[in-house]
Amino acid sequence: MRHTISVLLENKFGVLARVAGLFSGRGFNITSLAVGETTDPDISRMTIVVDDQGSPRIMEQVEKQLNKLINVIKVQEFSSGESVDRELILVKVKTTTTTRLEILEIARIFRARVVDLSRHSVVLEITGADDKTRAILELLSRFGIKELVRGGKLAIARN
Repeated sequence: MRHTISVLLENKFGVLARVAGLFSGRGFNITSLAVGETTDPDISRMTIVVDDQGSPRIMEQVEKQLNKLINVIKVQEFSSGESVDRELILVKVKTTTTTRLEILEIARIFRARVVDLSRHSVVLEITGADDKTRAILELLSRFGIKELVRGGKLAIARN
């Protein structure tokens, strides 16, 4: 199981390193980390996805420690169904004249955007929830994935 944590923080030098250091110091593996300014340029939102470390008490301790950090404004862990989340992926897939149409049809079905096309490859922009991105990548893997870039999961509360 994975945990998604949203952290509002002051947009100041060194804050990202302190937050990431808190997780690495406790032996957590950060599987996704995305940071960006909010509507206020002085405040950023950090979305962190970490692997389950067993006890819910451990995650509670991490949240409390995050709240104690200087420059942290608010910490929120999202349970299943409490948030809307998406990930952005750029994937370069090998193509031939015989496979190009099939790859483009898969992209259309999954609502992926073609952002670059050449004789030997196509670059797709994929956005979606974990199950959608996993499914399209599995389908595309049989053609040969030349390169893959993941932007990290973003999440926002439903209410």
